[in-house]
Amino acid sequence: MRERLQKKYALTDEGVNDLFKGIISSVLLNLSIMLTMGVSLIFLKQYVDEFLGHVSPLHLSLIHFVGIILAIFILMYFASRNDLKKCSMKVYEESARSRISLAEKLKMLPLSYFSKKDLADLSASMLSDVWIREMLFANTVPKSYGGLISISLMFLLMLYFDYRLTLSLFWALPVAFLIFFISKKRIAKLNREVFDMSRRIIDDLQEALSLVQEIKAYNREKHFIDKLHQKYDRDMKIKKRGELIPGAILNISFSILRLGMLTMTVYGAYLIIEGKVDLFTYLAFMIVSSVVFNPIIKAFYDMTVIMFLERTVERMQEINEMPSQGGCTVFQPENYDIVFDNVNFSYEEGINVLKNVSFTAKQGEITALVGPSGGGKTTAAGLAARFWDIQGGKITIGGVDISTIDPEILLEKFSIVFQEVMLFNASVMENIRLGREGASDEEVRRAAALANCDEFVEKLAEGYDTLIGENGANLSGGERQRISIARALLKDAPVILLDESTASLDAENESKIQAGISELIKDKTVLVIAHRMRTVIGADHIVVIKDGEVMESGDAAALIESDGIFANMYHMQMGNGI
Repeated sequence: MRERLQKKYALTDEGVNDLFKGIISSVLLNLSIMLTMGVSLIFLKQYVDEFLGHVSPLHLSLIHFVGIILAIFILMYFASRNDLKKCSMKVYEESARSRISLAEKLKMLPLSYFSKKDLADLSASMLSDVWIREMLFANTVPKSYGGLISISLMFLLMLYFDYRLTLSLFWALPVAFLIFFISKKRIAKLNREVFDMSRRIIDDLQEALSLVQEIKAYNREKHFIDKLHQKYDRDMKIKKRGELIPGAILNISFSILRLGMLTMTVYGAYLIIEGKVDLFTYLAFMIVSSVVFNPIIKAFYDMTVIMFLERTVERMQEINEMPSQGGCTVFQPENYDIVFDNVNFSYEEGINVLKNVSFTAKQGEITALVGPSGGGKTTAAGLAARFWDIQGGKITIGGVDISTIDPEILLEKFSIVFQEVMLFNASVMENIRLGREGASDEEVRRAAALANCDEFVEKLAEGYDTLIGENGANLSGGERQRISIARALLKDAPVILLDESTASLDAENESKIQAGISELIKDKTVLVIAHRMRTVIGADHIVVIKDGEVMESGDAAALIESDGIFANMYHMQMGNGI
């Protein structure tokens, strides 16, 4: 039972414990309400006996009755307080644990997972999905299970007093349940449609906001707005069905439950006439029947909400069940030579991106990966840092198979400058300090100077403390690239990956930064990806990759003399003055 609930709602170990405590607290609260009703019925029996001239075994005075009721109300207060703590407050703690757990899981997933997933959708899983579960759990799940348990206890108690009246009342319950569960798949499907449509609209809005420049540049505003209106109309129709159909099913179920009250009233009157039931028992059942189904009605409603919860849980479980990248947490190779040995890799099954790729990038040398666009250069560099796991062959660093090393530990040995720079909405100082946590301001400024950041930082309003906007929106492409290079200089790791690191720079700034990069790469293993010949011409070793295969390798002079792919690229660029 424990494992089933834990999996069903994607709970942590502490969360499933809190769920059981919440169910118990909900049952205790329901029982305290029933106890109040029971005491009231006992007091009523005393007066009914006196009215009928019978000798009552009970002699509760009004003061006694009021005192008992006050005591029960105090009990109810503490039960309600405990219920709030167990059902609501604990949910927030579970939400925090869930978000941390999802973040830890995402950290261990290969980049191939993120390339297949919409980042807005992942953000929604981390934020809105956990929030939805938080809200639903606080108000539905424990109370739903608690209501079912409470009504079961009430059913057994009422059987003890009179099985005939009990059965005449409760016959409607299994019929109502049957109708509800027959419709369960239909309700679940509607909930899924509502959820998925809402998510698609959010994704489209986020995409439009990120591409607003292109939308305006090509006069596509009307086209976008029209498409959005169509989706909102579709969303409205789905939500109407999502409200009307479950609402109709619930009302039918509730009406059948009310029929149970009617049959009990009629059958009870017949039993009184026949002298088979006393008046007090009949009155007690009449009073109880007016409220006994309240927990069930609440449970029915909660179950429709829980069906909506199932979709969010599925998305969270999908992340939790993804195979993680793991490995040894100790990595101390003798050197940092990177060796590709017949490496095969594909993003999608059956479509090879790299085919039997073999080359060596030696420590203390610059190895340049060149070739036509889409040939697999960036993929090969990413595989060296274990951004993805290969399907065949082996990649080693210092003789150690990187598939056996924890990716987080492996990346401690890498300084990477990506072609697409990502910056945080923080100061220039903090964006550069991302390269090495705890670096002093002086160390950050030194790395920034080597990357030629001083030139533009001194023009900013607050210098290195200036906020640069979301993803460096307040900076030019070249300025953003220089911050990225400064990060790599600050980290000073033994393996350097430079993916078009100077592509956004003009010739003058590129020359200035090359001096800083020259200091960065001393005695290190360097993999450079570039299209500009002047960036790679001085490399110690050049590997030409085309269509996922190594076509040529050697130094620049030898490759130019061989008059192959590299020589053709060289003559085309140098002839055009690139």
